[in-house]
Amino acid sequence: MSAVELDDLEAGELSVEFEGCEPWELLEWAMDRFGERLALSTSFQEGGVALIDMAYAIDPEVRVFSIDTGRLPEETYELIEALRERYPGLRLEMLSPEAGQVQRLVDRNGPNLFRRSVDLRLLCCNVRKVQPLNRALAGLDAWVTALRRDQWASRSDIRKVEIDHDHEAIVKLNPLAEWTEDEVWDYIRENAVPVHPLYERGFTSIGCAPCTRAIAAGEPARAGRWWWETNAPKECGMHCAIETGGFEHELHAILGDKAHA
Repeated sequence: MSAVELDDLEAGELSVEFEGCEPWELLEWAMDRFGERLALSTSFQEGGVALIDMAYAIDPEVRVFSIDTGRLPEETYELIEALRERYPGLRLEMLSPEAGQVQRLVDRNGPNLFRRSVDLRLLCCNVRKVQPLNRALAGLDAWVTALRRDQWASRSDIRKVEIDHDHEAIVKLNPLAEWTEDEVWDYIRENAVPVHPLYERGFTSIGCAPCTRAIAAGEPARAGRWWWETNAPKECGMHCAIETGGFEHELHAILGDKAHA
């Protein structure tokens, strides 16, 4: 079935129907309904690896993709190798930003532009993350994320089944939406799922190496992301459109007629 046959009303009804159900129940329904036109997106954090384990148990041929921004910590690659060993034949595709776009980004603004302003950080995220994601989703009817409501204020009202109007109205599935962080970790321990080595060093939200740090006691889980910023969204634009207007001109200069935030 094509995503165009699922509208906001039906998505809302399905979200209510699956509320209270286990994540793998939604995964099984989605994998059956969308087949090869569905893929699971992961950044290899705790929720993402838990979903890989669930989906692989349902169908080892499930499609999985992640964005290799070019600035990931070495520990992320170590985890990728562990996952490939744990799940033989795992269909994991690592997507990279377009080399020419990264070249223009760095030539115009330097390699560590994200330190200088929120707009430049969002520009870097757009080129390295959002644009590869847009290309990945262009051929899909549905995608699966590990978003949870307890992660951050901007995610508190996500539904288990949504229409993603930022990506051509395909279906966005959030099987872990109502789970807590403790429930995810309980599942990981019970099923011996490989996890990111940086968790043992106090990291709670892991992205690019220069933009992620361990958190101090009492800090929110996402406090280690872009910690030098004040009054800025703890988002990169992959899961919600961020339009400040400040980086749009620069983005068009880097992407040309392909620019879209």
